[in-house]
Amino acid sequence: MSEAVIPPAVGNPPSISPESATSALEPLPLTGERTVPGIAEENYWFRRHEIVYSRLLERCAGKTVLEAGSGEGYGANMIAAVATKVIGLDYDAGAVAHVRARYPRVEMIQGNLAALPLDDESVDVVVNFQVIEHLWDQSQFIREGLRVLRPGGELLISTPNRITFSPGRDTPLNPFHTRELNAAELTELLVDAGFEVTLMTGVQHGASLKALDAKHGGSFIDAQIERALAGEPWPAELTADVADVGIDDFALIEADIDTSLDLVAIAVKPIV
Repeated sequence: MSEAVIPPAVGNPPSISPESATSALEPLPLTGERTVPGIAEENYWFRRHEIVYSRLLERCAGKTVLEAGSGEGYGANMIAAVATKVIGLDYDAGAVAHVRARYPRVEMIQGNLAALPLDDESVDVVVNFQVIEHLWDQSQFIREGLRVLRPGGELLISTPNRITFSPGRDTPLNPFHTRELNAAELTELLVDAGFEVTLMTGVQHGASLKALDAKHGGSFIDAQIERALAGEPWPAELTADVADVGIDDFALIEADIDTSLDLVAIAVKPIV
């Protein structure tokens, strides 16, 4: 996940040490807080996030883009292939150093998503994929996104659908999540901040992943989670199935939004 955890404490973000800069080209640790590319057992989650970048990439073409919560940086680097300028922002010092070393096309800065270190009306697009569920003050971040966008600019946002990600629970299953949202709640956050929501769609399994659901006892996701929690080597067949997943195995579908795995929204700052 291209994610940054915003802690409740107030203050300046930690500085980047020479040691973290030296190790920046090493893979970021897989903590459950973000996904990273190149790990076979993580491939399902990586591709599930990558599809949103791929499908919305054209909305960044020729634009000045802020990725708020850029995590490992692979998404910001994808955007840099089409955008005029990409600013990556993350709270985590290690992630910032990693992106600066690995993805030189990204102008990487360190800061808090609740107080974006950018001028008013300075970017055309704000990208926030798989991050808002980690934030302590979601409304404040949305307001900050509105502030830094130029009139007519877009906030592109994705987040796990609470209904399917933590079904029947008042608190998230993922210990790194502070609050998960359903489609109505995400829409309310955006509208209350002053955005116009022009698209609310969702990530769903395509035919090949539905076949893997059936193959692995009804839920391909649960099969992976069970093996990860067991702390034992994965069966070769499950590992191979996960490693073979690609972005085309997922689909973005507007219908039946409450059954989606992840919510994907496009919100526009009105031109006054």
